[in-house]
Amino acid sequence: MGENNDLDARYGRTRSNRRRAAWVTGGVTLVFAIVIAVWVVRAGFDGTASRLSATDTSHTIIDAHSVRVSFQVSADPGTAVGCALQALNESFAIVGWKVVTIPPSRERTRAFTELVRTTEQSNTGLIYQCWLN
Repeated sequence: MGENNDLDARYGRTRSNRRRAAWVTGGVTLVFAIVIAVWVVRAGFDGTASRLSATDTSHTIIDAHSVRVSFQVSADPGTAVGCALQALNESFAIVGWKVVTIPPSRERTRAFTELVRTTEQSNTGLIYQCWLN
């Protein structure tokens, strides 16, 4: 029995070492949980996530070098918005690109149609991304 106690002490398997390891593990877990909770609260209550949305409504292929893209943008009244529109060919390669600036308005949701010039025949025209200006 005394020999087992000596081996436990030699290899750090004593009762005090186990308690210390439990406290360290609990402390690290608590710090990690606090960091995650703070991140979730900051990301969830940031307030900018729902202020802008953009939706493709249609596209019309005009000819081999242009496509008309129609879309709706919803943003807080008085907010300027920028949008990048793209035209894609049948291989989903970008063959046309246009950045548009949408001035502020009193309306939340507005519809727009823009002509996008292309380098070759496109299959579709759509919104790539919109952002608050």
